[in-house]
Amino acid sequence: MLEELRITGLGVIEDTTLPLTRGMNVITGETGAGKTMVVTGLGLLFGGRADAGRVRADPGRAIVEGRLRLVGATGAAVHGRIADAGAEPDDDGVLLLSRTVTAEGRSRAHVGGRSMPVSVLGEIGDQVVAVHGQSDQLRLLRPAEQRAALDRFAGAEHEKLLDTMREVHGRWRQVSDDLADRRRNARERNQEADLLRLGLDEITRVDPQPGEEAELKAEAQRLEHAEGLRAAAQVAVLALAGGSDAADDTPDATGLLGAARRALEAQAGVDRLLGDLAGRVTEAATLVGDVAAELSGYLAALDADPQRLQAVYERRMALRGLTRKYADDVDGVIAWAQRARERLADLDTSDELLDELDRERARLADEVAELASRVSAARRSAAVRFAEQVSVELAGLAMPHARVEVVVLARPPGRGEPTLTVDGVEAGVGPDGADEVELRLLAHPGAPALPLQRGASGGELSRVMLAIEVVFAGAGGPPTLVFDEVDAGVGGQAAVEIGRRLARLARSHQVLVVTHLPQVAAFADRHLVVAKDTGGAVTTSGVQVVEDTDRARELARMLAGLPDSDLGIAHAEELLAVAARERRG
Repeated sequence: MLEELRITGLGVIEDTTLPLTRGMNVITGETGAGKTMVVTGLGLLFGGRADAGRVRADPGRAIVEGRLRLVGATGAAVHGRIADAGAEPDDDGVLLLSRTVTAEGRSRAHVGGRSMPVSVLGEIGDQVVAVHGQSDQLRLLRPAEQRAALDRFAGAEHEKLLDTMREVHGRWRQVSDDLADRRRNARERNQEADLLRLGLDEITRVDPQPGEEAELKAEAQRLEHAEGLRAAAQVAVLALAGGSDAADDTPDATGLLGAARRALEAQAGVDRLLGDLAGRVTEAATLVGDVAAELSGYLAALDADPQRLQAVYERRMALRGLTRKYADDVDGVIAWAQRARERLADLDTSDELLDELDRERARLADEVAELASRVSAARRSAAVRFAEQVSVELAGLAMPHARVEVVVLARPPGRGEPTLTVDGVEAGVGPDGADEVELRLLAHPGAPALPLQRGASGGELSRVMLAIEVVFAGAGGPPTLVFDEVDAGVGGQAAVEIGRRLARLARSHQVLVVTHLPQVAAFADRHLVVAKDTGGAVTTSGVQVVEDTDRARELARMLAGLPDSDLGIAHAEELLAVAARERRG
């Protein structure tokens, strides 16, 4: 549950804290006092979109902080998610959340004291809280939302079936579009394929190899400067090891090092240091010998063949011809050739491939139609149970004779979606199946079943929406439910029934209700009032818990606009007593 909510610098709220409890929490206040900012703050805390225009100029940033205490499966899921993100709850199991929005629109989020992406708050919110407002009632009038509500009610197995439907439908559309494109653009594809084949043929004839360009450049340099390289190597060999002519007595490094070693070894018995140095001279002589041997091998392998040099020039010219057309270097040419081969496979318009794609398209179409049939059957089965449960809830919301029907119809073809035969009927098929779902209301016996958008008044629509949410709550879902003025257009006995039903819902969930109705507020376990202060230079609002006499005065204000009226307070106390008996019962 959400134990505490603190809001700073948001709209008319300067700095206030809402202590929340288990059960039913009600938030009331005059119009314009800032009740909406409480719901806005909740939205920000759980990853909602930030609106910099709602941030107070002083201090220039809005901060919303919340303290969560979670148990059971929801707690395990949330704690696992934040652990993956590198955060953890406090030792007592409390999880602290924070969201900051600046006047410039920058936003930061913290979970368990650690900075997190705002999306993590959104993921936590999906597990913890569900917010229902008047906009949800308007969305419920849209057929797509009605279908989504039925799918949600149908359960996890139905969702898995829908996921399979969406995946197979996506592959079917991909293959269908690919086939249509190959047929429609066959000429353009063939022209592009011909150009790619010409390029591939040229590259194949040259057959460039990775790193070949650098190797050829180095070989050309050696061949071009072969005489200079030979002369340098010969001079070095003579200096290191002498010539092959025995009569040549020119000193060389090998001979001089040998003489030095012998001189040092002769005195090594007198001074051990000279013996050590003689060993190092021996190492130097060995190294000089190795270098001289390698130079001799270099001279033997040094090629001054003009024909080989011409062949290298021609090979480099052939490679430059490729790099002028296809890429900046040889490795790029090789990569271009690989991409061209892959693109040629995509451009294939051969009869064999078209026939294969056509068979795959037909196979997938049959699979989509079969899945759409299963989805429709699941929806029809769920529709009966959904209608029964919502109708039962309506009976407890002062609509005892009303019934809700959930009708599942085949989607008419010709609406921009592909058409398939599903259960013997031509229907438009989308990723969500081949159905249209319509919620219809029979307001009283003998009345026709009319679609919600035509047959429900504002008050009836509010109660239908509440009934649906109660049904969803009974099937699981987030432990905290927020209702933002969902009782609009309702009064009298219907308002009492809404309060009673929300109180029953609060036995299994934490419920937060923003309301103008005293009949609803009377059922609260905790009553919070948002009050506006216009005494200073800037209007601000704060929240306080009201109990006993203060609570009766607030209900009297809601009843008649007269918080100090003795008659109003008496009426409020009677309403509180009735609600208290209901809660105890």
